[in-house]
Amino acid sequence: MTNVPETGRTSRVQIRLVMIQVLVLSMLLTLGGRLWYLQIRNGDEYYHEAKSNHVQRVVQPAVRGSILDARGVPLADNETRLVVSASRTALMKMKDKGKGVMSRLADVLDMTPKEVMDKVRLCDSQTPAPCWNGSPYQPIPVTLEATTQQALQLRERPEDFPGITAEPTAVRRYPAPGGARTAQVLGYLSPVTDEEIQKAKDSDSPHLRSDQVGRSGIERTYDRQLRGKAEVTSYEVDNLGRVMGQTKSDPGVAGATLVTSIDARVQAVAEYELQDAMKVVRNETDNITGRKYEADSGAVVVMEAKTGRIVAMASQPDYDPNTWVGGISGKDYARLTSKSSNYPLLNRGIQGMAPAGSIFKVVSASAAVRAGYKFDDKYNCSSSYSLGGRSFANFESQGHGPITLGDALKFSCNTVFYALGHKEWQRDGGLSPKKDAHDWFYRTAREFGLGSETGIDLPNEVTGRIPDRKWKQNFWKANKDAWCKQGKRGGTYVEQIAYESCLEGNQLKAYDSINFAIGQGDVLVTPIQMATAYSAISNGGTLYNPTVGKAVISPDGKHIEMIKPQSHGRLPIDAKTIGDLDKGLRSVVEPGGTAAWRFGGWPMDKIPMHAKTGTAQVYGKQTTSWLATYTKDFTIVMTISQGGTGSGASGPAVRKLYNAIYGLTMDGKPDPKRPALLPGPEAKLPRIGPDGTITSPEIRPYVPSSPEDLEPAVLAGPPAPPAARQD
Repeated sequence: MTNVPETGRTSRVQIRLVMIQVLVLSMLLTLGGRLWYLQIRNGDEYYHEAKSNHVQRVVQPAVRGSILDARGVPLADNETRLVVSASRTALMKMKDKGKGVMSRLADVLDMTPKEVMDKVRLCDSQTPAPCWNGSPYQPIPVTLEATTQQALQLRERPEDFPGITAEPTAVRRYPAPGGARTAQVLGYLSPVTDEEIQKAKDSDSPHLRSDQVGRSGIERTYDRQLRGKAEVTSYEVDNLGRVMGQTKSDPGVAGATLVTSIDARVQAVAEYELQDAMKVVRNETDNITGRKYEADSGAVVVMEAKTGRIVAMASQPDYDPNTWVGGISGKDYARLTSKSSNYPLLNRGIQGMAPAGSIFKVVSASAAVRAGYKFDDKYNCSSSYSLGGRSFANFESQGHGPITLGDALKFSCNTVFYALGHKEWQRDGGLSPKKDAHDWFYRTAREFGLGSETGIDLPNEVTGRIPDRKWKQNFWKANKDAWCKQGKRGGTYVEQIAYESCLEGNQLKAYDSINFAIGQGDVLVTPIQMATAYSAISNGGTLYNPTVGKAVISPDGKHIEMIKPQSHGRLPIDAKTIGDLDKGLRSVVEPGGTAAWRFGGWPMDKIPMHAKTGTAQVYGKQTTSWLATYTKDFTIVMTISQGGTGSGASGPAVRKLYNAIYGLTMDGKPDPKRPALLPGPEAKLPRIGPDGTITSPEIRPYVPSSPEDLEPAVLAGPPAPPAARQD
């Protein structure tokens, strides 16, 4: 009998089998655990990584929507160009960082290698323009004006130009219809940045790396509607880059069309006449300084008085917005941002600030009525007003004796408003203000909308400044240390002013209120603020938010979103006072008024005209010209910095604007050569076709009147006195 088990296995063999079983089991457990880790615990992560490694996205940017004027004339649209672009990602992977490719590309495009390299370098704080401020992962346009021959060379030799593409692409265009650039109102585009992509990724309007976004003007305000949605198609590819199939497709949506209230014809007239007025006045001598007027900047706003819609807005100096298309050159960027060119990018209609001068007197007249003074009472219009040994003169020191507030507007009498401003300052407690001080002049100015934004649908509007007691206190705190350091008792004029400001710059002095009453001193306003205020007088008291956008129309034309006028308040005066102001402003253009010599022959019986002239003084500069006007339909406000008087510098241009709008000659008769451009506000939208296309009417360039057409008309009464002709 043996010791071998019935199975025929020895104990040693059994031990080995057990060890093998344990080893196999442990390996299976390890493999199962790893499989669980990959498939269950981190399954989603590895799934997406694997999928992204085999999926390529092809992005077709959406066609940006057009911007049209009120009649359907394109102010901004798109055109197809041959665009040569470079993939910075591909270039940076090359041993020479793409220098060889860029050099060969420069030869084909008739550019220098430096010009090409500058186009694709990234912008930062140390890199001047031109440079690329968009995403580094997006193809960077090198030129938007490649010829067919150049594009063929690039596509026929792909081995010589890796990372370079030449494709037909829709490119933004600003056609300037009829010569109307509308530059600062339209704005411009530039590539989206990585920061913007990250910021918008969780919003309902995320950015793609291929997006161009609005940077200023209505391109920025309505960027979301204009941009549309890009078409994104995802393809599955193998590790050799071969397409295996389409996995996903997000259809694109073209950008919507924005219809504005701008009339390109009126805009062209506004731009031309503003620029021409500045050229004319530069040839005239300033009697105060003995120098030619500099007329370094200006603006004009044409607004629908009953809605606040902007019909035209011009700013000088201006620029060609096409300069930004496809990336701006270093030379152009320097010109647009330099002091020597006086910053053309600024829209001085909403960003230009200056003392209001006499066009502010409608505010002061209203404040006086609110304070208890009667509009038709008599107030002494002396040649000067004395205060503490100082004399505040009327313009050219002319007096008119006792007159009403309406006549104070007509003759632009400073001393009437000096006295009213001084009396109210005294009634409020003077240097020791009462707790319940009314501050009627300052309150009224703010309730006219001054010192705050009007709410216009353009970015970067400034608020201006109403220098009331609170502002004086805050301004003194901010500048006290500098004033105390600079000030010197008995020093130069500037040093003496700094000395006084250091000691008591927080006090609202009598002369502050006197100057404020005629729109001088520290008060600052913008043309859009004054246009809004004068429109409110015209329409019966409603302060409208000025608007450029009128309607957003879907690409197929089936959905129209109207941008309706909205009010942000009413003038703080009753209907009688508004009527009194209206009569007073009408008298300004009648015989004897300060604007009468510019509106001789105007058909007052058919189209009543109202106006207020203003000449604002700015320390260290020549006077600023202001002219605020309105009819029952339109309000026009023009200003020219360092341009002289209101009626002298701005008067001719504003008159020509009205002539063009209503189709009149200088003697007030219908002009057979130039029909009315806009006899009334444009109420309808442009005609939209069944396929969504919008009919664009023909527009011709503005042809200014000949010298023969501009012979001064004979006034229907005695000529205005010399002083009245110069405010």
